[in-house]
Amino acid sequence: MLSLAIITIYSCAVKKYVPEDELLLDSYNLEIKVDSAAVVEDVDLLKAELEKAISPVPNTKVLGLRPGLHYYYKVNVDSAGWFRKFMNKKIGEAPVYLSDVEEESTRDLIRNRLENRGFFFSNISSTVERNEDAKEATVGYKVNLPQPYTLETYQVDRDSIPFYDVLEEQVQSSPIKKGSRFDLSAMKLERDRIDQNFKEKGYYNFNSSFLIFQADTNRYDNRKFDLFLKLKKDVPSKAVKPYRIKEINVYPHNIVGADSVAQDTTRFDNKNYIQDVEFFREDRLDPFITLREGDLYSPEKSKATSRRLGSIGAYKFVNIEYTEVDSILNDSVNYLEANIYLSPLNKRSLRAELQGVTKSNDFAGPSLGLTFSNRNLFKGGEVLNLSARAAYEVQIASNSQAGLTSTEFALGADLIFPRVIAPITFDSDIFEYSIPKTIASAEANLLNRSKLYGLLTFSGSFGYIWQANKYVTHEFDPIAINYVNLLYQSEEFDAILNDNAFLRTSFDQQFISGLNYSFTYNGMLRSNRKSLFFVNSNVDIAGNSISLLAQEGDPDPANGEVRDEFLGLEYAQYAKVDVDFRYHFITGKEQRIATRLFAGIGLPYGNSDVMPFSKQYFSGGAYSVRAFRTRSLGPGTYAPPATDNRSFFDQSGNLRLEANVEYRFPIFSYVKGAFFADAGNVWNTTNNGLPGGKFSGNFYNELGIGAGAGLRVDVQGFVIRFDLAAPLHDPSLPEGDRWVNDFANPVFNFAIGYPF
Repeated sequence: MLSLAIITIYSCAVKKYVPEDELLLDSYNLEIKVDSAAVVEDVDLLKAELEKAISPVPNTKVLGLRPGLHYYYKVNVDSAGWFRKFMNKKIGEAPVYLSDVEEESTRDLIRNRLENRGFFFSNISSTVERNEDAKEATVGYKVNLPQPYTLETYQVDRDSIPFYDVLEEQVQSSPIKKGSRFDLSAMKLERDRIDQNFKEKGYYNFNSSFLIFQADTNRYDNRKFDLFLKLKKDVPSKAVKPYRIKEINVYPHNIVGADSVAQDTTRFDNKNYIQDVEFFREDRLDPFITLREGDLYSPEKSKATSRRLGSIGAYKFVNIEYTEVDSILNDSVNYLEANIYLSPLNKRSLRAELQGVTKSNDFAGPSLGLTFSNRNLFKGGEVLNLSARAAYEVQIASNSQAGLTSTEFALGADLIFPRVIAPITFDSDIFEYSIPKTIASAEANLLNRSKLYGLLTFSGSFGYIWQANKYVTHEFDPIAINYVNLLYQSEEFDAILNDNAFLRTSFDQQFISGLNYSFTYNGMLRSNRKSLFFVNSNVDIAGNSISLLAQEGDPDPANGEVRDEFLGLEYAQYAKVDVDFRYHFITGKEQRIATRLFAGIGLPYGNSDVMPFSKQYFSGGAYSVRAFRTRSLGPGTYAPPATDNRSFFDQSGNLRLEANVEYRFPIFSYVKGAFFADAGNVWNTTNNGLPGGKFSGNFYNELGIGAGAGLRVDVQGFVIRFDLAAPLHDPSLPEGDRWVNDFANPVFNFAIGYPF
């Protein structure tokens, strides 16, 4: 009753502004009726297309109200304060009246749409329903669909000789088949398809506008037609001749705007490499160029060459230009000269970054990073990156008093080769989209966590990254090494380890050697679709190869267990796999429903009873279940003692399940809003001494669940995020008391970037 009263009051508030001789356009009704003798497929799709032709669009309604029209009247008729002016600027709409509707023009437009789709001689009528009391009107359109015209034959007009054979080949492979409905849009797509195929066959000067269709119904009296494809008259002769590449000139060091200087030409693999000094080795650059002398002109090969050259990392601009070669001997084939101009980036650069960093463990603070880059290091497109980083962080929004501050210093180096470096030689032609890169990395990191410990970490990797296509990326590191040295530990941290033997064991194995593989499909790049998908899966296997070189270590004085060692270091053995699946549904301009499902498990074996602490999963925080602090959720139903302020070190596991859903919408300018719900937890697959921490078939009753709202400042993809979330289901509470609905005590999350 209350909602009905609100709608009535709101409607009356708008109604009083409607002029006496006007009615608001409330809606349209489109009814499609198919003749009994007709067979029509996809009527719903046809109706959706016809509805797009109906105009003008009525004022927007929300739950029966017209807020845009309301604020328009308030500002343009009544005096208005700043809030109403603001709302009118954002959502205000000018009134759409019945007098704005041109029924005859709309009927003609609907008839045109129908004829373009094969429905000729359709009967179209319109009606108007007036409601003087509500000051509204509805316009209805009724369409009677006859039997559409369908294709009997699709053939090439004989007048197209001598181009007949070439066109006939395209017609034979056409998606337009006998029985297809007459469809003008399908014919336009057919012209574009043929034009694209001709371009790939070398017809450099061909254009889709040279093709015309003619439909003939004279042979039939049952709504059938013959479709003829032909060339227009006076098509230039060079448009119907294929072009071959006569010569390829490559300029590896093209400086835009620089004065021309004498340059040397080197002939390599039937290409001319022209440069004043050797900036880039010809044998290193040649695999990125897919063009070959004597080949037919191909736009796809040009795009592939441009894309591959741009991926090297040494060039700022890649420009491929074709010029026609004059020749009197090219009766059937014309020739092109391909010029590839490559403008390099600065060889050396220094980048400094001062950031405000937020991490998933609730630490935040300033970070200063310096990166020195040396490009084209060995004249083969190699890039050397040397980096240094210093950070000071404070743990915010945490229920723990341990480790309140953190300092971190790191030195690293990456050497990137734009080719495969491996014992086996690969032909670059097998990589159609891009050539894989080889990356060798090394880093030393010193972390000092106040009141707890100091940690020195050395890591190194050697592997490959390969973009299979625009959406799929593979990363494979056959060598990945991580060594952790606990430099010192406080009495408090030692007490934490002594309280939990499971946790102490996870810190014991300081050496990790294995391989990593990552697969990513990023369908979020498909901006023209409503349904977007993203998948990232990772496989991490450690200790298998190194176990072949291991030796038996000394017995553990605490329990007498004997474990294998490599170079005097106890190493870890485990297998870990996880998948992150995301689905976004676009509901409107800058509006979407974003969902995410994460599942991961790590299993220790052989030399390990426990996953290394750095490889375990945790739940909660700004990128996880936002209603719970980082590492405060799980494992399972585990509830730390009320007096224990160090439990966050325990609350991790080797199995993680998580699901999220979020509705994102614009508010104004760069400010966006969101409503969300999260659910998830971590568990252990074995008993680790924490009550309730083991995974069981009752896991769905052990999920932490929360909901909330957020604000995001999104400036060209750089996002500052503020989220407030409240727990709805807390698995650490006794069964029966877990549904809490604690919106009075929300958890605040500050982060950079969207959570998923």
